[in-house]
Amino acid sequence: MHGQISADTLVGVPATILWDVYRASELGRLFGKIAPDVLGRVEILEGDGGVGTIAKLTFPPAPGSAESVYMKEKFTKIDDENRVKETEIIEGGYKALGFDMVRIQIKIIEKDSESCIVRSSIEYEGDDKLEDVVSHVSVKPLETIAEIVGKHLSERKSTR
Repeated sequence: MHGQISADTLVGVPATILWDVYRASELGRLFGKIAPDVLGRVEILEGDGGVGTIAKLTFPPAPGSAESVYMKEKFTKIDDENRVKETEIIEGGYKALGFDMVRIQIKIIEKDSESCIVRSSIEYEGDDKLEDVVSHVSVKPLETIAEIVGKHLSERKSTR
């Protein structure tokens, strides 16, 4: 089984500003400061934020649960010209559900001089037995991150 889901999120900041945050490990640090209850904690385990970097994301416990969920992802592509970043989940997260491969792609698309679109995609491969699990794969957390970071950067820009 192979599939892909994606969504576009409009953000009210220039593409270049948003890309500066998304391109490296800055996103995890920023999001951990402004919305730790949504994402939780991001730790860089290996690397400098470039291709090959391994990050561990520890999410807050789901409502009614005392257990945190985590995933480790490896940065596999950072394309500054096209503003594309790809990571692969190497442990935990959707990988723990049994998928063989889970790739996350973020593309920042310039809309105009003051806004851009964040195209968030998840591509997955796995055994056909995972058909029931596929419904749990969602880009909603990526959309939420784009909305919160965009709002934060927009507010910061307007206070200057």
